[in-house]
Amino acid sequence: MKNSRATNSDFKKAPLILISPCTEVKGEEFGDVSISVSETYQRAIMAAGGLPLVLPCMASKELMAECVRRCDGVLFTGGDDVDPKIYGAKLSPKLKKTVAIEPGERDLRELILVDEIFRQQKPLMGICRGHQIVNVALGGTLVVDIPSQVPGALNHRQMDKKSEVVHQARLTEDSMLAKITGKQNLGINSTHHQAIGRVAKPLRVTAASEDGIAEAMELRPEDAHLLPFFMTVQFHPERLAPRYPEHQELFNSFTRACVRNRNSKL
Repeated sequence: MKNSRATNSDFKKAPLILISPCTEVKGEEFGDVSISVSETYQRAIMAAGGLPLVLPCMASKELMAECVRRCDGVLFTGGDDVDPKIYGAKLSPKLKKTVAIEPGERDLRELILVDEIFRQQKPLMGICRGHQIVNVALGGTLVVDIPSQVPGALNHRQMDKKSEVVHQARLTEDSMLAKITGKQNLGINSTHHQAIGRVAKPLRVTAASEDGIAEAMELRPEDAHLLPFFMTVQFHPERLAPRYPEHQELFNSFTRACVRNRNSKL
């Protein structure tokens, strides 16, 4: 399924991949919280042979459990900031002004979702905010604002170059990310102001920018049995995938893992 002309039979064979979306206030006409997700995530999954399906925005444990049960893998997307209260951060008034939290119950929904993914052992991929919320869900913390808290940091919030390579990430030699991309240094984009602080116990950093910001994480070798596939990245490979095959290969590998996991349970 490499383009939008995929046939019905292609979709029937495709692994079902849930996408956890952003939440936003739609306005006076609706007066409630709605969901949104960039088509770039969906196109990257479809190019890899997957069938993308967007999750509902309700933070219901029963609903999330059933969604995870029916899917073959879950993708966590980018968005606004994770609420610092969740990981116990006490912020100064100045630091509080840097935080933009999404409306609705996205944090709670995704905390439930991470728990269900590990309980049901489904493949997981996280991007940008997804990289951060998964770390928080597993017991880690975040750097609330890189410019304020990381002296000498690179400019990680290059919003005018969302789909451009702006700096390099050094990959850990034995990491899955290095094996998938065939790279030791990976060119990446960068549109975030928060980052991984304390790394959650089951995880290890497998890519970092020259200022030490964690650009990717995987399960530690001793914890690799917990999920059939786990990778989170701070950058946005879906935006680079159409022009950089190594970034599309992240979605290809994730989708293949979803197929293998599904077939192993038949």
